[in-house]
Amino acid sequence: MDTELALHYRAILEQLGEDPGREGLRDTPKRAAKAMEFLTRGYQTELDTIINGAIFSSDNDEMVIVRDIELYSLCEHHLLPFIGKAHVAYIPQGKVLGLSKIARIVDMFARRLQIQENLTKQIADCIQTVTQAAGVAVSIEAKHLCMMMRGVEKQNSVMNTSVMLGSFRTNQASRNEFLQLIRGN
Repeated sequence: MDTELALHYRAILEQLGEDPGREGLRDTPKRAAKAMEFLTRGYQTELDTIINGAIFSSDNDEMVIVRDIELYSLCEHHLLPFIGKAHVAYIPQGKVLGLSKIARIVDMFARRLQIQENLTKQIADCIQTVTQAAGVAVSIEAKHLCMMMRGVEKQNSVMNTSVMLGSFRTNQASRNEFLQLIRGN
């Protein structure tokens, strides 16, 4: 049975002048609908399910950083992908978060229609809320297909965004350490 989303994809193909009944396109509306549901699964993801109790007491008050977390998202303006990596750091204040949970939080927000600026802030705010850290830093670098495939067609452009909260905003040494670590220095 066709889902409503698949019916919309069928209509799009027709509007483009294609025959959705031809062999190569017969199942395309269903596949496209299934792909879109997968690419936007962040809307159905619950933070509590992701965290799953993986917040642990810790005396560590030094920076925790996870870098090079690959991310895939869709530009909310053109529904075209942007692809990149996120670097997430926080300075614990009595609690640490399970390592995989940081990547899952990135995915939860990336798998929604987005602009990179908001994605960066959503990740930072979420990590801050979950950990109550002294500081949170998030940096994302991504290539946007809406700039590469259409419009200005700039193949080598990379967008960088960052959000610094708490001690990363107020303490230049913490900010510098984060920036050095994400560069691999």
